[in-house]
Amino acid sequence: MPRTTTIFNAFNVFNAFNVFNAFNVFNAFNLFNALSMQNEQLKIVIVGHVDHGKSTLVGRLFHDTGTLPEGKLEQLQKIAERRGVPFEWANLMDALQSERDQNITIDTAQIWFHTAKRQYVIIDAPGHKEFLKNMITGAANAEAALLLIDAQEGIQEQSRRHGYLLNLLGIRQIAVVVNKMDLQDYSQERFQEIEAGYREFLRSLGLEPKIFVPISAKNGDNIATASPKMTWWKGPTVVETLDQFVVSERPNDQPLRFPIQDVYRFDERRILAGRVESGTLRVGDRLLFSPSNKVSTVKTIERWSAAPRDFAIAGESIGITLTEQIFVERGAVAALETAPPYELTRFKARLFWLGRAPFKKGKTYKLKLATQEVPCEIEKIDKIIDASTLQALARDEGDAHVGRHEVAELYIRTKKPIAFDTHSEIIATGRFVIVDGFDVSGGGIIVDDSYPRRTSDALHKSKNIFWSEGKITAQHRANRNGHSGFVVWLTGLSGAGKSTIATELDRELFLLGKHSFMLDGDNMRHGLCADLGFSPEDRKENIRRVGEVAKLFAEAGVICITAFISPYREDRELVRKIAPPGKFVEVYVNAPLEVCEKRDTKGLYAKARAQQIKEFTGISAPYETPLKAEIELNTDKLTVAESVAKILEYLELQEIQAGISV
Repeated sequence: MPRTTTIFNAFNVFNAFNVFNAFNVFNAFNLFNALSMQNEQLKIVIVGHVDHGKSTLVGRLFHDTGTLPEGKLEQLQKIAERRGVPFEWANLMDALQSERDQNITIDTAQIWFHTAKRQYVIIDAPGHKEFLKNMITGAANAEAALLLIDAQEGIQEQSRRHGYLLNLLGIRQIAVVVNKMDLQDYSQERFQEIEAGYREFLRSLGLEPKIFVPISAKNGDNIATASPKMTWWKGPTVVETLDQFVVSERPNDQPLRFPIQDVYRFDERRILAGRVESGTLRVGDRLLFSPSNKVSTVKTIERWSAAPRDFAIAGESIGITLTEQIFVERGAVAALETAPPYELTRFKARLFWLGRAPFKKGKTYKLKLATQEVPCEIEKIDKIIDASTLQALARDEGDAHVGRHEVAELYIRTKKPIAFDTHSEIIATGRFVIVDGFDVSGGGIIVDDSYPRRTSDALHKSKNIFWSEGKITAQHRANRNGHSGFVVWLTGLSGAGKSTIATELDRELFLLGKHSFMLDGDNMRHGLCADLGFSPEDRKENIRRVGEVAKLFAEAGVICITAFISPYREDRELVRKIAPPGKFVEVYVNAPLEVCEKRDTKGLYAKARAQQIKEFTGISAPYETPLKAEIELNTDKLTVAESVAKILEYLELQEIQAGISV
């Protein structure tokens, strides 16, 4: 991570934002007001087509609510006069934004104003991409929205897309502001025409806007006071509309979610820093860190220049120390052991795409969720919708992609497990963005599906669990079957011939009347190991699970054949220890890398060399050759039949030595 980002995150985590901006006159003024007013605060996002007057509206809101620092308006008017240009209210927004940009700020541009009732934070999302980019920090935290439409231009495609985005983010408190009514002679008919058309569109999305308000932001009509030029309008002003919105309760009663943003060392302390997105975190809480599944207890809660407390609630940026020094890094999501998040490599989503290049099946992208970043790809597309027309689009299976400004319902698969919740359960961990190259190109929410969730006691073994011994021994089974159970473990590079040999070995054993079964790597990853990726940790867990299954087969008297790359010696030795004593047969399927690449029917090596597949054994990940394999098969020299024969000869020799005839 660049040093500037680290510094920025440190200040963000320890709430330095207000302290640094206090040196700025404008923010110091607002800080004073914030302290002297009620604590109620509402975050709003203002969206609209380019040039529909958003900056002008924001400038008027600051001025007409009396939030501007004394002399600021006059200062900007004099600057405009010296330059010989007319003063524009949009200039006020630009000036405040320029002042803001000179200070250390948090992820999203946030600007404050207030009414007599409450404080307001405007989440500034100047465009579609920024809007999606800030889903994980800013715009999606908005509880209400003002959506601007130009009375002269009317409803545009962007207007429809903005409506869809608000729906996608779950923002339900929406007021539509029809601006530039002065350019339409304050026509009631024009206003009602736009209201009827756009209300119908929003209803088709399942949205019911609170109200439509006719305004002229430039002239201040219906911003804070009723306009004498629109006497036909009997409804509220924009400020009155905002005050009618309801502030949601903080998600303190939801399950705890504490994404780790960074890890710092101070003195002897190792501080895990982040923001409590939901729930309450207390000293003494036993935390599970997903997706690593490490557990420790909260020792202290650290704050910067704030009074100490032994708990933290949703919305607070804090640091914590742990009683047990486990290795946790940025991206981990802390939760109470009793209420963990989902931890999978596959989920169902509703996604909005803005990238110039389409979101293609078969291509790897980066997914960002909270502070997690993982490679991902489309697994399956269920439906594609044009966000402007809401029409479903038909596309051939061979051309599976999501185009620009299209919405899709699809399944996404990540390369390693990711901790998440559905958007309906916990918003902060139920939304994500997709990065294509270096650009945020899409974003969406995770929708409900049949996700398996780790149970609260999954990490604890009861002291009252005992191994159950049956009355039928392995010798009994061997005598009846005419052979013993074995774990025949084929290991080697992709393309070496493991699955081909395993399949033929299984067939030969069956023809000989033996009880056998094959466990294939790809097949296992479709079922028992579907939640695992290809990191060293996930590979280890994948092999451990397969080893446990293979052991059960062997104990049942079955010759269990496995075909797994299993690149690490330590993992293979673990399976050797799991398997019944003397019944583990390691078969090293040995072929030179260049031979494996020539046999690459799946095109995996080509993708790995093109960096489309990461952590690929033999290219970007290591393979540790066996040191004491029972059998080595040089498949660049041996045929499949010869390889199978060598394994059968070895098994027959083992049975002869055991006094059992194969």
